[in-house]
Amino acid sequence: MNINDTQTIFINKTVNVSMKARSISKIMKRIVDILAGIVGIIVLIPLILFIKIANIFTKDTASIFFAQNRIGKGGKIFKMYKFRTMIVGAEEELEKILAENEDIRNEYELNKKIKDDPRVTKIGKFLRKTSLDEFPQFINILKGEMSLVGPRPYLKRERKDIGQDYYKIIEMTPGLTGLWQISGRSNMSFEERIKLDVEYYNKNSFLGDMKILLKTVATVLDRKGAI
Repeated sequence: MNINDTQTIFINKTVNVSMKARSISKIMKRIVDILAGIVGIIVLIPLILFIKIANIFTKDTASIFFAQNRIGKGGKIFKMYKFRTMIVGAEEELEKILAENEDIRNEYELNKKIKDDPRVTKIGKFLRKTSLDEFPQFINILKGEMSLVGPRPYLKRERKDIGQDYYKIIEMTPGLTGLWQISGRSNMSFEERIKLDVEYYNKNSFLGDMKILLKTVATVLDRKGAI
């Protein structure tokens, strides 16, 4: 056996080990997602009752849920669920605000968010500060449309702003949390969030996901960057 044959065998073995490790990591990740999804939905039940009663007290009788089209794995569009934190007709109101206020329009074009968004309700501000508005996404996690950890689930209208990194991002299942969540949350620009999602793509591992989850808990309790 010559040196080239030895090198080829070594490379093939290394590739096979790497592929097996990734497969095991994916299986473990899905198991954790399923368990978390079940627990999350159990917690969701009393939350629904609490938020419904709180909305009634503020004379808000519209649905407490909000579903929005997001870009999933492979570019597939799915309905992402959240507790509604804005007024009814928020999308139409956004178009009006952007047309009438140049400063807010510039802020939105840079970050894809508005820091002091006038569309957010009183209950909505509390839900965002505590990150409770994200809990219905455990339904998406149980369905396999989302994972506990992954890239940000981007809006359809953000596709053109992602650029070529889009093709890396859609190779992964979007997450309830991710590097963007533990690195500044809403304080980050859109471009910074994209860079972090690409970094996650390059370093993706089960152990890395567990570290992100632990840091997410600390970030949520600290409430920094939530709007």
